[in-house]
Amino acid sequence: MKEIQDFTILSSAFVNREHFLMKVQLSKPLLPVFAGQFVEIKVADEPDVFLRRPISVHDVDYNDNTISFLIRVCGKGTDKLSRLRPEESVNIVYPLGKGFTVEQGKYLLVGGGCGLAPLYYLARQLNEVGVFPDILFGVRNAEALLDMEKYQDVGNVYVTTEDGSVGERGFATQHSILNHPENYTHICTCGPEAMMKAVAQYAARHHIRCEVSLENTMACGIGACLCCVTETVDGHNLCVCTEGPVFDAATLKFSKM
Repeated sequence: MKEIQDFTILSSAFVNREHFLMKVQLSKPLLPVFAGQFVEIKVADEPDVFLRRPISVHDVDYNDNTISFLIRVCGKGTDKLSRLRPEESVNIVYPLGKGFTVEQGKYLLVGGGCGLAPLYYLARQLNEVGVFPDILFGVRNAEALLDMEKYQDVGNVYVTTEDGSVGERGFATQHSILNHPENYTHICTCGPEAMMKAVAQYAARHHIRCEVSLENTMACGIGACLCCVTETVDGHNLCVCTEGPVFDAATLKFSKM
């Protein structure tokens, strides 16, 4: 089930140079939202922005009917959203897509850049079933890090930075915790495609179930425009916005390339 609703902005503030955290509230109970799902936000009063913006869900609180989004400013649409202030309204289609599998197991969550956004809510949902996951951040430098303390409340946090300013130097796929694949039964990843490919290939080598959250261009969010399709290993094309954005990596052609 999905619906279109006007949400009220409760707060919006930048957490680093590129990303801002927005919390919105609905005046009635929220529909169920699962980790890995996304929404489509209308960018109002911006004549050069014709389409809604797909944004992953960062957190949900059913007690006060709020959803939080961690958004990277990357164009006119997201820039306009970053300048909205508390008490203003945003029109949102939610919840969209298919989320991550939440079940018993030994989880590793791997995120790069804004791909960290959906992993916080995933970790919280895993906590609810008794799982305290490992969370691996891969970012360029210390300035690109998000709120590590917040993530440390829901998982064991590890960091790589390309310049070595925090944690281990290198890419996420080079962190030393990956020397122990026996520690994991599930890997969930979201971020740059090259990183997700490497994570998926690592998981395949070690026979670990891996789910990837793709970030293809999702213009409509409901499978009508067909601009977000991805190819599977059996040759079929699937809409990322409806069949995903979360997929079993073993089913996708991109993870084999």
